[in-house]
Amino acid sequence: MADAFIIETSQFTAGIVAADQRGFRFYASHPSMLSLEGERFGSPRAAQRAAEKLAGDLRAGPARGPRPS
Repeated sequence: MADAFIIETSQFTAGIVAADQRGFRFYASHPSMLSLEGERFGSPRAAQRAAEKLAGDLRAGPARGPRPS
């Protein structure tokens, strides 16, 4: 089994995960993925899902509340 995997979203390369004794540690290669830097995941697929979710959240923009009246 490989020790490192490239993690990509539909728009960019998010980073890599590298195996260690407790799972897979994420190393960001794209600035928008820095919030995942150092996170541990149980599998490369779990890291992929987290990167896709973060990329989707960034595309959606900030949550908007009700307009003041």
